[in-house]
Amino acid sequence: QVQLVESGGGLVQAGGSLRLSCAASGSIFSINAMGWYRQAPGNQRELVAAITSRDSTNYADSVKGRFTISRDNAKNTVYLQMNSLKPEDTAVYYCNADIRETYYYYDVEYWGQGTQVTVSS
Repeated sequence: QVQLVESGGGLVQAGGSLRLSCAASGSIFSINAMGWYRQAPGNQRELVAAITSRDSTNYADSVKGRFTISRDNAKNTVYLQMNSLKPEDTAVYYCNADIRETYYYYDVEYWGQGTQVTVSS
């Protein structure tokens, strides 16, 4: 069974920084794309940033220049460095990954449990 465990959320003032981490564990053969999504109350879940197995990245326009996604393949971990945070960044942030488990022939999409990020003005 594969699990994604997030950490690093919390309360921060506007202009501050936070770093989210998401570690995958279990019977993992390989991890392809990894990403971060967020969902604010009353809103749909939206893509924040994604990174491929070859470190190609893409970002939502609202976070370009402020957030940086990275991954450590040896640790099966993806990070989201968030700088210059704004109140509108307040949301639950979810980790997402396409994982090939041992003895599987296809990728399965997994989600973390979510971590709250609150930015005060």
